[in-house]
Amino acid sequence: MIYENIDRLKRGMDGILEVAGNDVKVLDEDKLRSRLIDDLIYSAVFSPQKEIAKAATWLIMRTGASLGIIPASIQSLYEAMGRGDVSGFTVPAINLRGLTYDSAQAVFRSAIKGNIGALIFEIARSEIGYTDQTPVEYTSAVTAAAIKSGFRGPLFIQGDHFQINAKKFAGDPNKEIEAIQDLIKKGIEGGFYNIDIDTSTVVDLSKATIKEQQEKNYTIAADMTALIRDLEPEGVTISVGGEIGEIGKKNSTVEELRAFMDGYLEELSKKREGSKRISKISVQTGATHGGVPLPDGTIAKVKIDFDTLKKLSDAARSEYGLSGAVQHGASTLPDEVFDKFPETGTAEIHLATGFQNIIYDSKDFPAELRKRIYNYISTELSGERKEGETEEQFIYKTRKKGIGPFKKEMWGLPSEIRKEIGEELENKFSFLFNKLNILNTKDVIAKFVKPVDVPSEAPRSLER
Repeated sequence: MIYENIDRLKRGMDGILEVAGNDVKVLDEDKLRSRLIDDLIYSAVFSPQKEIAKAATWLIMRTGASLGIIPASIQSLYEAMGRGDVSGFTVPAINLRGLTYDSAQAVFRSAIKGNIGALIFEIARSEIGYTDQTPVEYTSAVTAAAIKSGFRGPLFIQGDHFQINAKKFAGDPNKEIEAIQDLIKKGIEGGFYNIDIDTSTVVDLSKATIKEQQEKNYTIAADMTALIRDLEPEGVTISVGGEIGEIGKKNSTVEELRAFMDGYLEELSKKREGSKRISKISVQTGATHGGVPLPDGTIAKVKIDFDTLKKLSDAARSEYGLSGAVQHGASTLPDEVFDKFPETGTAEIHLATGFQNIIYDSKDFPAELRKRIYNYISTELSGERKEGETEEQFIYKTRKKGIGPFKKEMWGLPSEIRKEIGEELENKFSFLFNKLNILNTKDVIAKFVKPVDVPSEAPRSLER
């Protein structure tokens, strides 16, 4: 249910939640989880009235805090990995594009069964646009899902690929830099205490030396890191990631890693002496975001260069104290390769398109809705079709952009359909979590991560 006015929302809270200053007391957790949290998140996401959406969002976040469900930085865990105090697993960073509330519940169900704490929820700059999810909405949906599922502990919410658009940067660099700065501010306000800065798009391979090739990359990355440090809430050290090789392009090298890090550290010390550096480094080792669709719509097999990935992770830890390398574009890889990521010391792995595929391709996803989404893509987005692409290739590569326009319909699918799709997702999450060796990491997180509850003023509309 979407609350039609504030009075209805307040009546819905009676006997379940109580606003106490800028905090929320949970009076009846069973009723909260069985009914109220659904109404709050649907109102936060879909209410046309800003007053109701704001109140519902605040209630979700402060209710989560009262239950120990708090947005947090993974920085201290990654520092421990950099010191060699923790090893043996790869942290999955999960991009939820569609059915975010239901998909996140599937993640949490799997996490609870596996006693898992080391996992990240993330959304990229591009995804924020085409899935129609602001940072604060995304964090609210994940928090609501944690409440609904009975999960407890810190939530690692990440801004993925806060990326410089190379074309826009070439046309007006200041405007593009300002766009990323604004996104960082909104992300932090929305509880993104983990941010991946991607300035690899400005690497210039035409330059004579590797340092010159990486110069714009490390300079802007240092600028963004300094900005993040200036904006982070008191007591929170945001985990920042850098990137040395654009995903889908040529494979990264240890020499590029060194050129980036040495230049980055020098620039960061000029801008903000003593500032915490990045905690990890994203590299390219053969993957492509979303996989490579063949003419029939199936995905080409991709070979990851695990030797390169291991060398980069080892160098990142031993020479710079980072947690290790980060692998992007991994969700469509063959099942049998995932246990190799912990073996090679990969710190983090990003997973996105495979979960979107499960939703779209599920036998339970309504064929009529899928047809309407595909028709929308074929007509409204036809200008994005590349010469020589088959219909299957075009739909596969572009159907992610149908999620935003049809978000309300997807969230509004009958509960039994969402339940079946959720179970498919849960099975996939459980498989991946086992392969990445993150089972029983709840205690590791409790040892190294001490989440900080960042206060938030109650909306006036909720005053009694």
